[in-house]
Amino acid sequence: MWITPEEVLLANALWVSERANPFFILQRRKGHGKGGGITGLLVGTMDVVLDSSARVAPYRILHQTGDSQIFCSIACGSSRKEITEHWEWLETNLLQTLSIFDNNEDITTFVKGKISGIIAEENKSKAALEDEDSGKFREAELKMRKLFGMPGEEKLVNYYSCSYWKGRVPRQGWVYLSVNHLCFYSLLLGKEVTLVVQWTEVTRLEKNATLLFPESVRVSTRHTEHYFSMFLNVNDTFKLMEQLATIAMRQLLDNEGFAADHSLPKACKTLKNVSALKRDLDARAKNERYRALFRLTQDERLDGHTDCTLWTPFAKMHIVGQLFVSNNYICFCSREEDLCQLIIPLREVSIVEKADSSSVLPCPVSISTKNKMTFLFANLKDRDFLVQRISDFLQRTPESGHSGSPSPSTTPLSSSLPTPTGAAGEPSQRRHYSPSLPTATQSLLRIYQKDAPEEHGPKATKEKMKEESWNIHFLEFGRGVCMYRTSKTRELVLNGIPESLRGELWLLFSGAQNEMDTHPGYYAERVEQAMGRCTLATEEIERDLHRSMPEHHAFQNEMGIAALRRVLTAYACRNPGIGYCQAMNIVTSVLLLYCTEEEAFWLLVALCERMLPDYYNTRVVGALVDQGVFEELTRACLPFLYEHMQELGVISTISLSWFLTLFLSVMPFDSAVLLVDCFFYEGIKVIFQVALAVLHANMDTLLDCNDEGEAMTILGRQSHMTSLPFPSVCVSEQKFGSLRADVIEQMRFHQRLKVIQSLEDTAKRSVVRAIMTDSAFSIEELEELYVHFKAKHIMSCYWGASTTAAERHDPSLPYLEQYRIDLGQFCQLFGALGTWLCGTHTATLAARLFRLLDMNKDGLINFKEFVTGLSGMYHGDMTEKLKLLYNLHLPPALCPEEAESALEATQFFTDDTPQGTHTHTLIHFCLIPCVCPLQEQFIELCKTLYNMFSEDPLEQELYHAIATVASLLLRIGEVGKKFTNNGANKPTDTTNAQSLVCRALAEAQLETLPQQTSDEEVKDDTSVSSYSMVSTGSLQCEDIADDTVLIGCAGDQQRQGSILDGDWSITFEQVLASMLTEPPLVDYFEKKGDIQARMSICKMQRRVERQVSSSSDHELAQLST
Repeated sequence: MWITPEEVLLANALWVSERANPFFILQRRKGHGKGGGITGLLVGTMDVVLDSSARVAPYRILHQTGDSQIFCSIACGSSRKEITEHWEWLETNLLQTLSIFDNNEDITTFVKGKISGIIAEENKSKAALEDEDSGKFREAELKMRKLFGMPGEEKLVNYYSCSYWKGRVPRQGWVYLSVNHLCFYSLLLGKEVTLVVQWTEVTRLEKNATLLFPESVRVSTRHTEHYFSMFLNVNDTFKLMEQLATIAMRQLLDNEGFAADHSLPKACKTLKNVSALKRDLDARAKNERYRALFRLTQDERLDGHTDCTLWTPFAKMHIVGQLFVSNNYICFCSREEDLCQLIIPLREVSIVEKADSSSVLPCPVSISTKNKMTFLFANLKDRDFLVQRISDFLQRTPESGHSGSPSPSTTPLSSSLPTPTGAAGEPSQRRHYSPSLPTATQSLLRIYQKDAPEEHGPKATKEKMKEESWNIHFLEFGRGVCMYRTSKTRELVLNGIPESLRGELWLLFSGAQNEMDTHPGYYAERVEQAMGRCTLATEEIERDLHRSMPEHHAFQNEMGIAALRRVLTAYACRNPGIGYCQAMNIVTSVLLLYCTEEEAFWLLVALCERMLPDYYNTRVVGALVDQGVFEELTRACLPFLYEHMQELGVISTISLSWFLTLFLSVMPFDSAVLLVDCFFYEGIKVIFQVALAVLHANMDTLLDCNDEGEAMTILGRQSHMTSLPFPSVCVSEQKFGSLRADVIEQMRFHQRLKVIQSLEDTAKRSVVRAIMTDSAFSIEELEELYVHFKAKHIMSCYWGASTTAAERHDPSLPYLEQYRIDLGQFCQLFGALGTWLCGTHTATLAARLFRLLDMNKDGLINFKEFVTGLSGMYHGDMTEKLKLLYNLHLPPALCPEEAESALEATQFFTDDTPQGTHTHTLIHFCLIPCVCPLQEQFIELCKTLYNMFSEDPLEQELYHAIATVASLLLRIGEVGKKFTNNGANKPTDTTNAQSLVCRALAEAQLETLPQQTSDEEVKDDTSVSSYSMVSTGSLQCEDIADDTVLIGCAGDQQRQGSILDGDWSITFEQVLASMLTEPPLVDYFEKKGDIQARMSICKMQRRVERQVSSSSDHELAQLST
């Protein structure tokens, strides 16, 4: 490729000049191509270790003038052919022009200008895509694709210098981290090491430091472990690996490929060696931390953050922390944990202004809200820019009708929903939800306590004391979404939230309040949209409605049941990916006790989509992940109990229900609700602390258990849990308060890899069990085939296809039908695993088999259909194999273009044949056919057979056999035609048809012959040496001798001039009988294929270690021919 002219001082250092003229020099890198000796090995090693661009471009062209010692590089190439094209262009277009110039400086200026112009022209179409990445990074991406055979769709994220430990020997090289692969390349003293690992295959990823592997990263797959060390910055590398592995696990879960975020703000300048994708992933990581810290919605994007101080009127001091600005919020978090946190929605902001600076308060900014609260930030580095950004976001913020009150009113349904009408304009159905419903404005607990006598016992007194404490807190720290959240807030939550404030504060701490305020009327719309529908989710909801807290009087009547039905059904409509999962009913029923329907709906959204991610999907992945985290924490905190519980196998069994129901189904209700208070404030950390406290409190009893049933009885019985009522939260905080959220997230990452890969293994085993009775493949072969099939499906997530991967994946189907591949991917698998390889004809044959297997004609096939096709090739007897091959040359295997003439033949057999005559010739094309009704299809079948035999050791015997069979079948077809026409005197051209078949066979054979490059090679070619060669133009099928091979004539007859005989036909039985007369054909089709060998070859392609071989001689030979 042409490159921007750059000066080169030592032009001949490490380079060899191969061509030269007065103005240009073509050079080859030492160590590339023929020869080089020890110098070449050293240069090649240095190129890899130092990341020299020479490994991408081993050829270059320099511009020189006169006797000057300064040269300019103007072009480079990865092959001799590429660089030769550039050289010839220069000689053709520039040499004559340059000879006119008298001044060397003018020549150099002209050449640089010309080359720069060419580069600018080439980059016009690519500028929008490539301008963000530096030239050096694009060079590395090109190198990655060349070394590892990656397509253009595979994007490099970053690359690092490191050592890969192969045994006890470190190989210094470069690791390339792309969106979907981890690749490593090393070249040391001629020894080349190439490694490719898909992120979807990674089962464990960890950073460790041992004596043998200092500061290393271990990447584990199901079968191997890889160690990388000697990183310049191992922490940054490992974080990026974690991100990419997480994206891959999300692909396995959701079958959605990675989509780059093109709306990121442009960098002020192109960063050296940092790609746009790396910036994208860094921004995603920051966004995720920001959203998790302040419980914001998934669409919230951090715009920036800066250090500052916040004036806190309650403490009369400035608190040091960071200010975060996003598209809808201004947030503050103190540097010291739990000291102060603040969330200001932009919809609540009324004034943003710069205050007067002073030595005590430098660069302050004042923000006022609609509920009369003012926040003063100071020590801002770039105050003007910050104020401008906030002003820009405020202009884009829609006006909100809500004032940030604790319980916003629901927008009337008529304003947000179209009224359904019938033909006469009258409402066609009643509304299922309206603001007049009692549960639309009040919680169930308040409704049923309204008529109850007022209590004056200790519980009521305690509730009033809590209410008073919170009212004092509101006066001091504010109330609503803009409240200061401090360590005092946390203390009040640990002491319990009063029932009257529980709904309001749950909404506030979970972030559900913000989402509800910004989506007025949304819940009512979902209810009206979902109610009345009959789906799998609604059936499961109806089944569980009366199992939701049946002991509570609020759910012993239709009001509570109807409210629960509406909330669960509305959420199933909002999120069909989750729909409904058992345990959601228990959690939602508790939410409805303290919240209105709409508030409970948004709390359920916050739980399922942010606070407990993937907990309630079809495979409860999130709960299984946290179950693994809990086991790991138990091993660290209670090692003796952990060993005993592992022997009993109890931890994984009992903890799943704890996490899915937030202890609501196993703890006394009052204690469990207080636990939910803390959960909404502090997140999942509280659940782990309480779970550990439960085990610790019952440790002595559990250690005395001798079997699983006894331990389950202890942990599942509420009487034992009453020893840990509400104080259990405080006890857990005291004993296990050292747990940190970031540590839990790190542990979640490790467990997520393990859990998802374990689920994939379970799915694979289920598929194999379901299909093994219908397939002749062994269990091990089916499992390996599933791995290859699934890899192709996953590949569609990120390398594109005719349909999206999400459309191919239907979780409601059985496992063996969930994943499907399209025609292109099937052709690749057919070429890698099939036995009927036909050279250039392989893709055509694969496409025909695909159309035959695609029963529902949706352009996709599932794993069961894929195995069915392979089984016919590998395990069928000769008759079955020939039936399959025969069927591939009739509709529906034929494409519309190929079937055009076949349709005419079908019409002949259905319309022109008299009733009751020759009914055995009627064909149902979806079944094994009885007749091949057209010469064209017979010719295609013969061509396919010729191509299949091209690389067989006995190809000449097979060629002769198929020529003999073709001649015999041609005669049979002619005889059958006479009987088909009932003796009608029709003119026939037997000679023409025979010649046509012979020529087609000859063409098929010629396609497979190797290109002859010398007389000596022709003499050694056994494909024609022992047989006579004749021209098909003068050959009759009767004249085919035992030692004759059909060779096509150059063009004295045109196939297009021949007319196919539409009356000609043969049956499958005739084909089979003719084949059985030739032993070579019988042996070929009776031979069993070795699919293990083909699958081993596919696996070896992912990791290759080989000696570097020279390609220059081959390139020279190509250029000289």
